[in-house]
Order: sequence, then C-alpha cells, then structure tokens
Amino acid sequence: MKDKLIAIGVVSAALFLAVVMNLLKPDAVKAPEPEAAMAVKTEVVNSARLEMRVESQGIVAPRTRTTLISEVSGAVLDVSDAFVVGGTFKTGDMLLTLDPTDYQVALQRAEAKLISFKALMELEKARSVQAEKEWGMTGRPKSEAPLLALRKPYLLEAQANLLQAEAEVRQAKVKLAKTIIKAPYAGMVSKKLADIGQFVTTGTRIGETFAIDFVEIRLPLTEKDLTMMEGLSSKATLAGTDVILSGTVDGMNSSWPAVIERSEGVVDQLNRSQYIVARVPDPYGVNRTAVKGQTASTESTDKKQAPLRVGTFVKASIQGKVLNDVFKIPRSALLEGSRVGLVDENSLLQIISVIVVSTDDDHYYISEGLVNGQEVIISALGTPIEGLKLRVRNNLSVGGAK
Repeated sequence: MKDKLIAIGVVSAALFLAVVMNLLKPDAVKAPEPEAAMAVKTEVVNSARLEMRVESQGIVAPRTRTTLISEVSGAVLDVSDAFVVGGTFKTGDMLLTLDPTDYQVALQRAEAKLISFKALMELEKARSVQAEKEWGMTGRPKSEAPLLALRKPYLLEAQANLLQAEAEVRQAKVKLAKTIIKAPYAGMVSKKLADIGQFVTTGTRIGETFAIDFVEIRLPLTEKDLTMMEGLSSKATLAGTDVILSGTVDGMNSSWPAVIERSEGVVDQLNRSQYIVARVPDPYGVNRTAVKGQTASTESTDKKQAPLRVGTFVKASIQGKVLNDVFKIPRSALLEGSRVGLVDENSLLQIISVIVVSTDDDHYYISEGLVNGQEVIISALGTPIEGLKLRVRNNLSVGGAK
C-alpha cells in the first residue's frame, strides 16, 4: 500500500508541474506576413536611330536565257571546247561550225548572176543612148519619142534584174556566215543538243545558253515588308538600295552584294505579294581575272568570293527605312491594345499606351509613349492590373534600338 501511495504522489506532482509550466510560458511572437508582389523581368530602354532591313528570299536566275537554233542546214564540222554544259564563252565566240560547201556554191552562183546582169545593164545603157541618137536624127523633139523607141522599159528591167542579183548575193553571204554559229553574248552553256558529225536542218535546236554578265533574283515583299521600306513607286526610289544575299555554296556559307534593279509593278494574285528584282554583276567571277603585277593579298581576296550559280536559293536582307528616336522592345513586352507595362518608383505596375511604328520577328519599335530610362516589363503579366505590386527579378541592363 505504501508503494502505491508513493507512485500516486509522484504522478500528481508531475501533473502539477506540467500545469504550472503551461500557465507560466510566454506568448509566441508572430512574424509579420510578407506583402504579396508579382515577380517580373524588366529592361531599361533608350531611344536610338534604327536602320530597318527587310528579309526575303528567292532563286538565282539568269538575266537572259536563249535556245540556240540553226538557221541553215549542214553537218557539224567543228565544235568549240567551250560548247559543253558548264562551258563559258564571250560575245562573238565560235560555238559550232556547219559544212559551208552548199552555201559557198550558192554564193558563187549569185555572184556570177550579178556579173551577168551588170553586163546586161551596160549593154542596155548603150542601146538606150543609141536609140536617143537615132531619134534625134528624125528632127523631132525627144519629148515626143515613144518609150519603146528610147528603150526605157528595157533599161528599167535591166536595173531591176541587177538589184535582184545584188540582193541574192547579200542573202548568200548571210547564209554562208550563219554556218558559223557564234555566241550572242558572254554566257554559259546549260544544255548541249548537237555535236560533231551530226547533220542539222534549219530550225534544229542545238543547245541552250544563258548570260552570265548579270543574274537576277525575284524577291517577294508582303504588305508588312512594304511598310518597312520607302516605297516601290519609281525607279529613283529604288536606286541605291543595297541588298545582301546569303546562301550555301559547296557546303560553305557565302554572301554577295546586290542592288535593286526594278520593281515588277504588279501584285501576285496567288500570294498578294509584290516582287522586286535584285541584280548581281559577274556572278561566276569570269571578269575577276588576276592582272599582271597584282599583289598576292588582292588575289586572295578575289578567290574568297564564291560563284553565285544559277538556281541557287538565297536569302536577301534589303535596306529599309531609317527611323530616328525609336525604342526597341521585345515582342513579349507589348500588351493587348498597343500598351506596355512599366515599373514606377514605388515598384508598382503602370500601364501606358504606345504607338508601334514598325515590327520584326523579335521586336516592336515604338515611336511615341516611352521616355528614355523607363523600366519596361518584358515578362508575361497575365491579366495586368494598374497599381499591382511588383518585384523585379533580374539584373537590369540598358538596352536600346540599334
């Protein structure tokens, strides 16, 4: 019994101490609740001068493409070394030579006929003079003489025959000259359809060539692109507009300078685009021949320019408008209704309206509404509420239009 009483006493004492400690414990200190704020990323903007460029693309095409057709008949006797696919030639170079024998004979016959009619002409002139003398012996005036008496019809016939003979000689010479088929311009062979020993007739296609003094690229422009350019209304507007072409040649990235040559002046019915034509001179570099005494560094520079081959797909960067005092902001910074969000001096959201003067794939360009040094929010805001508390979560860097 004594042991039970001791145990009950110990438990009671423990309970008493627990109650006393609970009553005497100090109140817990409550920490202040943090104020709710939206985390955003920002960018400080400044106005600058913007040189806009328009992006387009196209296929390199020759300025002139020609199908060579024989104007005479004959066997091919000679073929130029340049008359192969990919061969280059200059204006007036011989490409093929046809057998001229038949045309040489035709020329000789025409010349013989001409000599004969010249003789008949002289004979008829002499007869006409003699007829005038005989009529004069009659004592009557020459004005009363019949035409046949003075042999005028025969003289006119002799003149006509002489003119015809001279025309036949010229025609024979032209046909003989056409047995040598010459290059109409400096170019390259794209297709060869005749070779030595082959007999060709008048109208036979013997090959296809294209000019290599210039190549042209048709570049489509959308309505959006046109807003970034000064306009296409006149050739004077396009004059001096530079274009940088870029593409891949033999697995290497290359670029070529070009200029706008003209606008086609129509709107394509399928894609509603307008086309301008860029021109590149000497695309194959045939005129970039090393001159005697040329330095090694200059020769090295010439070699770096890759040929711009016909059929190459290229991208074009075209000179556009120049805008002054504009602000460049990322596309994510523009809110619906042409508005942007700012962080004011109290770290609160301020929403203002702006005027977008232009845009590209990554940025909007603002002409009015912003001030230098303002902190523009570039992260998503969801549903923006004026005066919302903000917390900037980035290292600010000054950025502007370049």
